[in-house]
Amino acid sequence: MRRSIGTTAVVAALALAATACGSDDGDGGGDGGGSAGGELSGTVTFWDTSNETEAEVFQAVAEAFEDEHPGVTVDYVNVGFDDAQNRFKNAAAANEAPDVMRTEVAWVADFASLGYLYPLDGTAAVENEDDFLPTAWASTQFDGQTYAVPQVTDTLALFYNRALLEEAGVEVPESLDDVEASTDAFDAVGATPLYVRGDDPYWFLPFLYGEGGDMVDAEAQRVTIDDEAGVAAFARMQSLIDSGAAITDTSDGWENMMSTFADGEVAMMVNGPWAIADATAALGEDLGVAPVPAGGQTQASPLGGWNYGVYAGTPEADASFEFVRYMSSAATQQRVTEELSLLPTRASVYDAESVQANEMVQFFKPAVDVAHERPWIPQAQSLFEPLRISVQAMLTGSASPAEAAADTGEAYRDLLEDWQ
Repeated sequence: MRRSIGTTAVVAALALAATACGSDDGDGGGDGGGSAGGELSGTVTFWDTSNETEAEVFQAVAEAFEDEHPGVTVDYVNVGFDDAQNRFKNAAAANEAPDVMRTEVAWVADFASLGYLYPLDGTAAVENEDDFLPTAWASTQFDGQTYAVPQVTDTLALFYNRALLEEAGVEVPESLDDVEASTDAFDAVGATPLYVRGDDPYWFLPFLYGEGGDMVDAEAQRVTIDDEAGVAAFARMQSLIDSGAAITDTSDGWENMMSTFADGEVAMMVNGPWAIADATAALGEDLGVAPVPAGGQTQASPLGGWNYGVYAGTPEADASFEFVRYMSSAATQQRVTEELSLLPTRASVYDAESVQANEMVQFFKPAVDVAHERPWIPQAQSLFEPLRISVQAMLTGSASPAEAAADTGEAYRDLLEDWQ
């Protein structure tokens, strides 16, 4: 049974961390996960939110940790991404959360603000902190403390079908204007230039950033989604559909996007490193990757990724810290990159020969270096649902781009009290 965290979660977690740091017995000396002989023991429940392709690898890595620590059992559980955030919050509120969870970068501040994550500064979970990419490390911070450890980082890019572009006589587009201009050429070969996801607001962000906009200005505590750049972003998305340069769907977007791209119905899609394995399986050497086409102002994609967080009420503190250290180590990150082409969060891993030889990683790393950070505020993930509703309303004809932007801004101000 989980330790109750209630209103004293952070205090209890800090006390455990102090015990761990002050021990001289070599096993961390925390409240749980140790043994009289100094070896780790216990059961670590790990919620992994990776997709089906990735889950097999992450489960194998977790089993490798068990091989190194025979006294520790890892209870691996793959949970669906769509409801994982609320599922963890509900479990934590009931004192039944997993010991370790793979959290989306935007969830860290949310969980930490509720007292559900263990502060990790000074624990065995954090090893060689300076090796982490600064942008990835930034997503682990809340209120001056570290509440997670980076796993993988990512951003969005343009995936394209080399064979279709060659058949249509089209160059890889550098801008959305180029995409629209290619409509007739692709129509002649029976394809549509681009698939635009209308069901997931994360895919709206390149439109927003491309027009020089953002959802909010966290430093100024100001909502910006409904300013001039925000309206232009909604309008640009709609114009791609209206011109025939793109197709979309407001439901089942992932399946529709992946199937139409694999079948050659669309020549291009915007996607992330997590889709490399599936896209390569579908197109083989015909798969190309390029920067997301620029909007009216610039080319930009959102900074994404995943972190490991430890539940503040875990009774297996030492074992959980060591598990996070192992899962985020340079050696593990190199293995994950070799097997899944996901982007490491440790700078040193990019020096490995196998990583340098990975074409997809070498493309995505420069893109990540200039990716647009999202606001690391507790409400960050909550900003997506109002945006999803507004995008859907626009694409189904019940709202204009200006109305969609205004409705989103109004919802944000209701969500973010006292923000302008």
